[in-house]
Amino acid sequence: MIIIPAIDIQSGQCVRLLQGRKEEATVFSDDPAAMACRWAEAGAQLIHVVDLDGAFEKGPRNTVAIRAILDSVDVAVQVGGGIRDEQTIQNYLDAGVAKVVIGTAAVRDPDRVRAICSRFPDRIVLGIDARNGMVAVEGWTETTRIRAVDLARRFEDCPVAAINFTDIHRDGMQTGVNIEETRRLAQSVSIPVVASGGISSLADIHQLLPLGALGVCGVIVGRALYAGTLDLKQAIDSANAYLAQRQL
Repeated sequence: MIIIPAIDIQSGQCVRLLQGRKEEATVFSDDPAAMACRWAEAGAQLIHVVDLDGAFEKGPRNTVAIRAILDSVDVAVQVGGGIRDEQTIQNYLDAGVAKVVIGTAAVRDPDRVRAICSRFPDRIVLGIDARNGMVAVEGWTETTRIRAVDLARRFEDCPVAAINFTDIHRDGMQTGVNIEETRRLAQSVSIPVVASGGISSLADIHQLLPLGALGVCGVIVGRALYAGTLDLKQAIDSANAYLAQRQL
């Protein structure tokens, strides 16, 4: 299981939202590229970047800041937020992005997203964000009647790189990850699952590590890193030590 630091970009700044509400943003840096360098130096294997303005406005809005991140680090970068079409995906991949995250489009036009997954095998991550188990879209402003597990199953036979699963009620709240829902999703599909939302400390990481045996391959961490309640290097070392112990 890898520890994935998140960089959420709003108006060119590195911010964190509470439960995805854009009016409740805390600015942590006006230089997202410098933040990416910090996480890379701490040992990150993958950095999760979200174009928040893109998510709300349905199209890329922070490409300058994202390109600066790509130019600043050698670490793999995945990008989400407002990605709705193949040209946007191609542009990001051409720029050096390792993977792109698709959320709303997977609900609005699943057949097209399935075709996109086939065109870009193992480069597409499904972003499944849930509120009380039901999928939310359009920057989390709209909750659907689709269960997170049911949406994931629709893409079971596609070459999807992973599913990023976020419990919206916990996102940015540092109240602990939703272990049970994450476990349920991982047990329901063969696609690797990345947990997100609510991580507050190393104890939360330790709770997640056993789920690696079920297919939970990573965890995205945001506010805890910026607030200083979790040290990225320590979390990475702890995850590596757990894996080494299991291999003995």
